[in-house]
Amino acid sequence: MEEHIVIIGNGISGVTAARHIRKLSDKKITIVSAETEYFFSRTALMYVYMGHMKFEHTQPYENWFWKKNRIDLKKGYVKTVDTKAKTLHFDNNDALKYDKLIIATGSKPNKFGWPGQDLEGVMGMYHKQDLENLEKYAPNNLACKRAVIVGGGLIGIELAEMLNSRNIPVTFLVRESSFWNGVLPEGESQMINRHIKSHHIDLRLSTNLKEIKADKNGKVKSVIIEETGEEIMCYVVGLTVGVSPNIDFLKGTNIEIAKGVKVNRSLETNIKDIYAIGDCAEQLEPIGQRRNIEAVWYTGRMMGETVAQTICGNRTPYNPGHWFNSAKFFDIEYQTYGWVFNKPGENETHFHWKHEDDTKCITVAFNKNTNEFLGINTFGIRMRHEVFDRWLTEKRDMDYVMQHLSEANFDPEFYRTYESDMLSVYKNQLQTA
Repeated sequence: MEEHIVIIGNGISGVTAARHIRKLSDKKITIVSAETEYFFSRTALMYVYMGHMKFEHTQPYENWFWKKNRIDLKKGYVKTVDTKAKTLHFDNNDALKYDKLIIATGSKPNKFGWPGQDLEGVMGMYHKQDLENLEKYAPNNLACKRAVIVGGGLIGIELAEMLNSRNIPVTFLVRESSFWNGVLPEGESQMINRHIKSHHIDLRLSTNLKEIKADKNGKVKSVIIEETGEEIMCYVVGLTVGVSPNIDFLKGTNIEIAKGVKVNRSLETNIKDIYAIGDCAEQLEPIGQRRNIEAVWYTGRMMGETVAQTICGNRTPYNPGHWFNSAKFFDIEYQTYGWVFNKPGENETHFHWKHEDDTKCITVAFNKNTNEFLGINTFGIRMRHEVFDRWLTEKRDMDYVMQHLSEANFDPEFYRTYESDMLSVYKNQLQTA
C-alpha cells in the first residue's frame, strides 16, 4: 500500500512540501487546513484590501492543480495527534491515519490578556478571516472614523498602510521609543518614524495599551492608554504585537514542544515519522546567528523543500544560507542581507549614509579589526540579493564592497547620483576615524 503523507497546514511551508514530495514520488498526500480550502499568498492580503487585486488572485495555483497532482485537501481542525496509532483526531470526531506527518501550522497572533482583546472589531492581520473582518468593520472612512493599531512591527505598518489607503485615520501605539528599534539601527528607525508621520499617521511612541472598551453591542468603542489614561475613540483595533507558533493542539501529546515544535537540522521531531517546518518549527540548536524560530516566508519555503527530500529517502539537513529579508514601510522598500544589528556588536562598526530627501539610506556593518563585510540594510534603493550573498560567502572587505556597490544595484540608471556620494562620505569617515 502506498505511504500516506499528511501535512497539517496549507501555508507556504506545507504546500511547498506537498509539491516537492509529489515531484519526487507517488506517495499519497493529504493537506489538512482549518483556515481556507485553497492555499493563498498571505503576503498579498494587504493588496486585496487596497484594491490592487482580488482574493482569487492571491491563489498561486488554479483549483484543478490539486486534483491533477493528486494532492488531497481536507478542511478540518485537528484537536490532537495520537502518535502511537498514527492518527489525527478532529474537533468534529473525524479521524485520519498517516504514515508520516508534517506539522506546518504556522503562527498565531500574540495576545497579552488585555481587557476587551476579543471584542468585535479587534483583529490581527494574519488570516483570511482578518481580511474579512477588516472589510466588515473598516470598509471606508464613513463607517470607520478611526482605527488604532497596537504593536510596531512589519505587520503593524502594513495594516497602517492598508487603512491609510482608504483614508481611515490611524493612531499607532508603539511600545518602543522609536519604530522597530529592536531591529533597526537608530538612524534608520528615526527615518521611518518621520516617514510614518509624513503619511498623517498619529504615531505614539513609548505608548502601551491598557484596555479596549466596548459599546453596548459588544463592539469596540475606544482604547485606554496605559501611561496617561487617555481614551481614544475608535471602531477597529489591530493587534500586531508579533506571533507565536500555533501548536496548542500538540499539548498533552508526546511530541516535544517548547515555544515551537522542537526539530533537529533535518526537521525531524523526537517522534519517528513526524516532522515540523515553517513558523511553528523550533531548531534544537540555532543555525549561525539565526533565531531558533523564524517566522519568515522564504525560510518556510526552504524548509518545505528540505523535508520533502528527507521524506523521499534523501535525508537532507536544512541549510538556509545567509540571512536576508525584505519589507515595505509605506513607500520605502527595505532589504537586509547578512547581519546588521540595531547596535554594533563587539568588534563591529556601522557605516551609515542617508540621502538628503530622507527616504533613502544604507547601513553597512563590518568588523573593525579585519574590515570584513558583515551585512547591509538598504532603504529606498533596490539591491541584488545574489551579489551580497556572494560577497558574504567570499568574505569581502568593506573597501571592496563600497567601491563595487554599483554592481549590487538593481536599477543602475537611477543609482549614479547616490553611489559617488556614498563612497565620498565613507572615505571622509575613514579619514576622520
